[in-house]
Amino acid sequence: MAELVVDLVGADRTIWTGSAESVSAPAADGGIGILPGHSPLMAILREGTVTIVPVGGRAVRFDVLGGFISVDADRVTIVADESPITNARGAGSPRSSSQ
Repeated sequence: MAELVVDLVGADRTIWTGSAESVSAPAADGGIGILPGHSPLMAILREGTVTIVPVGGRAVRFDVLGGFISVDADRVTIVADESPITNARGAGSPRSSSQ
C-alpha cells in the first residue's frame, strides 16, 4: 500500500513526522485532503485543524493558525503557525513530538 511521508513543523520545532495514510488541512480556498499519489500542490493554510491518519493508526489532529502545505511525490510538508496552546488530539505515533 502506498503511503505519505509527512512532516508537520512549527517555527522552532518538529511537531509530527512519520508515514501516513492521509492528511487533511484547512487551505485558504477550502479544506484539502491528501492521499498517496496526489498531484503536486502548494497552498496557504488558514486557521483550523490539520488531521493526519498514521499508517495503521488513529487520526491525530493539530490546531493551527495558518501556514502552508506542500505536496510532491507522496511527501507532505506542513509549516504551521501553531495555536497558542498546541494540542494534539487523538492517538499520535511514537514519532510525534507532542507526546
